[in-house]
Amino acid sequence: MTTAVAGKMARGTAKSLAPVAVAPVPADAKSDDGARSVPACCEDRRITRSKRALRDALIELMEERGFDGFTVNDLCVRADLNRGTFYNHYHDKEALLAAFEGEIMHDLERFQVQMQDLTVRSLMTYRARKKPLPFLVELFDYLREQGDFLHAVLGPGGDVRFGPRLRDSVCTNLVQSILHERYRNDPSPFVGYYVAFFASAYLGVIEWWIETGMQESSEEMALIAMRLFFIKPGESIKL
Repeated sequence: MTTAVAGKMARGTAKSLAPVAVAPVPADAKSDDGARSVPACCEDRRITRSKRALRDALIELMEERGFDGFTVNDLCVRADLNRGTFYNHYHDKEALLAAFEGEIMHDLERFQVQMQDLTVRSLMTYRARKKPLPFLVELFDYLREQGDFLHAVLGPGGDVRFGPRLRDSVCTNLVQSILHERYRNDPSPFVGYYVAFFASAYLGVIEWWIETGMQESSEEMALIAMRLFFIKPGESIKL
């Protein structure tokens, strides 16, 4: 992504998609000029459809041309929406991308809470039983649901800044959660390098899974993620 695009994204903020709350009106109610009023529920559905169409169009165009290779007009044509509808909700295409990225980061917060309760002992217990950690299965389930968007945004035509955000939200927290307590608040450089090394490695695992078509199940990926914690240099690479 170019510096200019990055600057635009920083300035572009998505307008809220949620409609302004209004009191219920009768189905046959009319406005002062005689036009029939649109019920709030119908407005909600229209916004949802428009958002879904824009998301699909954004993914397709990022995959085909890269984020810098299309305009808002291209998005609207692909989504079969008029430009007015787009600008009712977003300042520019950078704001659109930021909104979808923000939704994923918000959804991932629930996994951070579960990571805080993870201990090496519980990890070892599940590994001894050859059972995947339930929250890791849920995490890969969610990543699969978002797979089309993640494939586009993490790919060569996506947003180079999103990968580090995903790493810090999921991978770094995962590695820190299984550190021995005496290292969790250790400011020494080597501990920082240790966490950075494994966090980047786990981001690579996620990216490789998505890039290769997510062929492994969420349960298999959870087991792989757990096994990777314990492989030592020179050891047989088997699950």
